[in-house]
Amino acid sequence: MFRKRNFVIESIRRIASTSSKPALFSSTSVQPGRLSWEASSQVILKKKLETALKHHLVDDAWDVFKDYKRLYGFPDSSIMNRFVTVFSYSSDSAWLCKADDLSRLALKQNSGLVNSDALTKLLLSLARAQMSESACNILRTMLEKGFVLTPDVLRLVVMHMVKTEVGTCLASNYLVQVCHRFMELKRNSNVMKPDTVLFNLVLGSCVRFGFSLKGQELIELMAKADVVADGHSIVIMSCVYEMNGMRDELKKLKEGIGHVPSQLLCHYRRLYDNLLSLEFKFDDIGSAGRLVLDICKKSKDLPSVQNLEKVMVLPVGSHHIRSGLKIRISPEILQRDSSLGVDSEATFVSCADSKLGVTNKTLAKLVYGYKRRENLPELSKLLFSVGGTKLCADVIDACVAVGWLEAAHDILDDLVSAGNPMDLVTYRKVLSGYHKSKMLRNAEVLVRQMTKAGLVTDPSDEIKDCENTELRALLVQEINAGEQTKVPSMLYELNSSLYYFCKAKMQGDAVTTYRKIQKMKTISPTVQSYWILVDMYSSLSMYREITVAWGDIKRNVASRELEVTQDLLEKLVVNFLRGGYFERVMEVISCMKEKGMYNDVAMYKNEYLKVHRNLYRTLKAADAVTEAQAQRVEHVKAFRKLVGIV
Repeated sequence: MFRKRNFVIESIRRIASTSSKPALFSSTSVQPGRLSWEASSQVILKKKLETALKHHLVDDAWDVFKDYKRLYGFPDSSIMNRFVTVFSYSSDSAWLCKADDLSRLALKQNSGLVNSDALTKLLLSLARAQMSESACNILRTMLEKGFVLTPDVLRLVVMHMVKTEVGTCLASNYLVQVCHRFMELKRNSNVMKPDTVLFNLVLGSCVRFGFSLKGQELIELMAKADVVADGHSIVIMSCVYEMNGMRDELKKLKEGIGHVPSQLLCHYRRLYDNLLSLEFKFDDIGSAGRLVLDICKKSKDLPSVQNLEKVMVLPVGSHHIRSGLKIRISPEILQRDSSLGVDSEATFVSCADSKLGVTNKTLAKLVYGYKRRENLPELSKLLFSVGGTKLCADVIDACVAVGWLEAAHDILDDLVSAGNPMDLVTYRKVLSGYHKSKMLRNAEVLVRQMTKAGLVTDPSDEIKDCENTELRALLVQEINAGEQTKVPSMLYELNSSLYYFCKAKMQGDAVTTYRKIQKMKTISPTVQSYWILVDMYSSLSMYREITVAWGDIKRNVASRELEVTQDLLEKLVVNFLRGGYFERVMEVISCMKEKGMYNDVAMYKNEYLKVHRNLYRTLKAADAVTEAQAQRVEHVKAFRKLVGIV
């Protein structure tokens, strides 16, 4: 007791002598009050702490706090809340870290020591400082303790977090946690329900940083939590579907938006662009042509008044699955303060004066695709329907420029047969091409056709080069690219089948489809293939089968046929934790570290504690009966050390 009293007196003297240090927030020096040695040391330290906090002297406050905590533990809630609040005002990340660590430690000992207001202020400061990991720790702590954040505050925090890749990873995992918590306890009025804007912020950042698989998971959770998708959500969802090659899902979205008002047409340009992109990836040129025709007719006869009450229900996955998910969408509502987080540029669809059109890139792909399939009559019809004789002339001109003279001639003939003859200039360009290529017989045939049509040409007249140089260049690019695509169209089709079978829990058909992909020489499974398969096994708690899939993934990565993504590996870690495969857990985590991927250790820890809280807590490797059990104990110990479980 004597030593303790001396320690306190020495601490007070030290604080008194240093109280004139420069303040972090205030230049005002606080003169120490006259010490009353009859008062208890605890009261004195408490008074010194209150004074330092009142004047924002964080250095002094920290020194006093350390002494107080060492002697008496945490101070009462009023001082703790003031302490956390004052430190939250700091722009120094070191002080913010201290406030974060202490607040969570205090809550662990006594949930009433720090209130929601103080934690909210700290949370906002951490988020603004881009300390995403600390901010997410506070979010998870508040969720666990039942503290409910207002939607505006949560949106602001998440908006700061998703500016970075790590923050996006943490925000998406937190949103998953919130959704599961809401679905478990949704009858409880104190449970926070995620809203549309929150989903839009996180989904948009998933698109921006390439977490398309996590994006797909969030879309399904959006349906499960009965959150209505607005106009922003629909566009972001279309980006996720395009990245994952899910054409059927995108087609349902297109049908869902129906005839939106003309003022919203350009907003949905990205959706049409994504669908057209998938039509080309699936190598379905006929479907792409029909979509182009539909896009160009969209601007006609559209309503000009919004029906804000319009809400539609769309299936997520095949509508043939009785127990499938359904999501509600409201295409004509655009939430304010909702950040898309996706690039607004489009590759295939243009928009001007509230009217949609197609780019030269689209035209080049259509011309190349129809030419490759020797279906020029359909191309001719499409071109005239979309852009009349002007567009047809541009395409014929480009065909001549790349040496496709007979194709240009065929388009001319198709247009004449349809009663849409071209002008003399276009004929002369084709004729000039024949002469330059010394295709004299073809030239003679064309001259006879021109004479019959009453088109007289003077060979001495100058013929201009191709006017649409961009179209010509893009057509050359398509020709050079040829069949060289990153993912063969057949694989997109097989992945679509795999997705249907997995969502329908048709395990046998799903495995058969997966094996079919494996056996094909020209293709190998993609990350989407493995995600779909792992998701099915996870829903059936078939964790052993996931270890087999992991073996396939490792082989494909080793042969450089597969580039794994963070969201796929993270899903494997979570499922191996649930199944108790700790050697695989550490293996995947090691793989992520090697590739420089972020590991959400706090999420792993929570998952472990839910399923294996007391696993091998006291057992040592020396106590194991078999070698396999000894290794398992070591892997569990390694994991517990990694996530900070003592």
